[in-house]
Amino acid sequence: MSQEAKWYVIHTYSGYENAVKTSIEKFVNGRHLEDKIFRMEIPMETVTEITESGEARQVERKVLPGYVLIKMIMSDEVWHIVRNIRGVTGFAGSGNTPIPLTEEEALQMGMEKHEVVVRYRVGDTVRIVDGPLQSFTGRVETVEPDKNRVSVTVSMFGRETPVELELDQVEVVR
Repeated sequence: MSQEAKWYVIHTYSGYENAVKTSIEKFVNGRHLEDKIFRMEIPMETVTEITESGEARQVERKVLPGYVLIKMIMSDEVWHIVRNIRGVTGFAGSGNTPIPLTEEEALQMGMEKHEVVVRYRVGDTVRIVDGPLQSFTGRVETVEPDKNRVSVTVSMFGRETPVELELDQVEVVR
């Protein structure tokens, strides 16, 4: 089995997601499995509901009812412990073989964050390394790390044109 932790999907009875997560956390602490099971998440989203009186309110809702995501190093012992928690019906996969989420799937679900180290600042000259404007150079106008966005002014067809890019689409020119 892989020695690298991966995200797996656990099927649960509907409405048992929180109970399953709590039970697994107790097992992890009680059996000292912190080196095998690292994180559990119940994907949630915030939605705005309009009440009958026309009032808007923010509500947390499960994105995947009946599922819990778990980051762990798969082994027979850990599989057996998780599989036998009350409320767990199994793992996503074929038969008794759990299939981990791909890195892209984990990123899409917000389980993993793609960290970008920004080595440039406003006024620096940068080269675009990805996208339709690849290999163009320009000047950084704004950097918004919280929005994963950088604004760069590029010279195209004799005109200065501002373009919005993701932080990892540019690199500083040395």
